[in-house]
Amino acid sequence: MADGGGFELGDVVDPPIAPNIICPLVTVSDLPSPTAAGRNLKEWLQEQFNKKPEEQSEDALLHNAAYVGDLDTLRNLLQEDSFRERINEKSVWCCGWLPCTPLRIAATAGQGACVAYLIGQGAKVDLVDVKGQTALYVAVVNGHLDCVTILLEAGADPNGSRHHRSTPVYHAARVGRVDILQELIRFHADVDVDHQLGARPPFGAARTLTTLVVCPLYISAAYRHLHCFSLLLAAGAQPDYNYNGPVSREALAKGLASCLLDAVLRRGCEAAFVRLLLDHGAEPSLVPWEQPHREGATAGGRERVDPEALQLYLEARRCPHRLTYQCRISIRKVMGKHRLKHIPSLPLPDPIQNFLLHQN
Repeated sequence: MADGGGFELGDVVDPPIAPNIICPLVTVSDLPSPTAAGRNLKEWLQEQFNKKPEEQSEDALLHNAAYVGDLDTLRNLLQEDSFRERINEKSVWCCGWLPCTPLRIAATAGQGACVAYLIGQGAKVDLVDVKGQTALYVAVVNGHLDCVTILLEAGADPNGSRHHRSTPVYHAARVGRVDILQELIRFHADVDVDHQLGARPPFGAARTLTTLVVCPLYISAAYRHLHCFSLLLAAGAQPDYNYNGPVSREALAKGLASCLLDAVLRRGCEAAFVRLLLDHGAEPSLVPWEQPHREGATAGGRERVDPEALQLYLEARRCPHRLTYQCRISIRKVMGKHRLKHIPSLPLPDPIQNFLLHQN
């Protein structure tokens, strides 16, 4: 089972497939002793994070029960004050190497009942592990929709932690989990990269976007997840850069693409990606070329441009949107992404509401 820790933002690799293997419940005392070649890394981690090295088997009971979904054991253990005090303790557990809380472990393993019970017993939902991963993030990484919903309903930050380089939205968009992405958006996750690149002390100024690889829109297009791409735009994702802060156009031009429209063309995405960007207000003039290279490759030489997508782009450069489309773009921009959810409650005819929501 994936531990949720190997992927860093910006990697473009095939999504890993976690084997459906349930490890037997073991305790730390079952581990092999250190050899003469050197100390065992797991034992060193246990000494650092387990409170009582001489009682390591007892220290791991709560964490191991959370991993295997042993709810009865969890209930029995948490009746004791000594274990209730450890409910938010990071410890090395039976099948993992990262010191984690019981909640983080249960979310990794997809043990929804244990996740809900631990939260009810006082587990803090947004504690991070040593890699900056929250319980919500690892639930998303391992594809556990039920755990994602339980954590979000308990108040987990849908954007994950600033201490980690990726976000739940980014990973869901990367692997094409529309259902998980819908849940994150329902609980007001940021569909732009504003959360990750926003202002941070002590300087207080937003960081400058220098690459599109960090953007959920880019990664969903790179993996051809059209439904995720559409969902992000419908939720208000900025169509040019997927970011509302300062942008270094010079740095972007030296990288993969100058804007998202440029990126989907360079990557050979089908026409539907281009149409969605244009319908949501992407600016064609930001693309620094009008025709691909003569041999059919894009300006970046990465992939062959889809002919239909290219035609849509060229038409958009020549002819602006009709007035009704321009009005929709302007209204949605004025409302802002966080208020788009209120469109169905506006005193407007259903066809106009659907038009504003891109559901026509």
